[in-house]
Amino acid sequence: MKISVGRIISFVSVLFWCVSAQNSEEDYLKVHNAARKGVGVKPLKWDKELESYARAHLNKHAEDCKLESSEGPYGENLVLGTGIWKNLTGKEVVELWVSEKQYYDEKSNSCLGGDDGDDDKCFGYTQVVWSTTTHVGCARVRCYNGSIMVSCNYNPPGNYRDKRPY
Repeated sequence: MKISVGRIISFVSVLFWCVSAQNSEEDYLKVHNAARKGVGVKPLKWDKELESYARAHLNKHAEDCKLESSEGPYGENLVLGTGIWKNLTGKEVVELWVSEKQYYDEKSNSCLGGDDGDDDKCFGYTQVVWSTTTHVGCARVRCYNGSIMVSCNYNPPGNYRDKRPY
């Protein structure tokens, strides 16, 4: 069977499109804004500066794959995908944060501990839906060991103690 160079390039292009299709700014925004709409807050807008900030921070850790807060001026959600999770897309990462809604108790405005007793189990979710946040920028970086790190940065930041997200 003879395979042309054109077919190989087409296949690689389609494969690249499929892999990057769920890591675009539209994919990040779609999941964020669906969650925000569900609680009656305004949609976020994409911010290239926040995206660059997130990418620069993750690139500093691509070699050691050590996921740490940037300790910067923005709100921040982070995920490290290893093992079977090393191919998580940006869309799936935001869906993970949104799934933390189950641990948010609106009545007490607090996170309920998960099965492991983690009392900050919903902070990813509350940052996604924080009503005064207007902009987001996210980046996904593959570490040298094959794992992935994803960071979304939010401006203005959220997750202030004793304040409700919406």
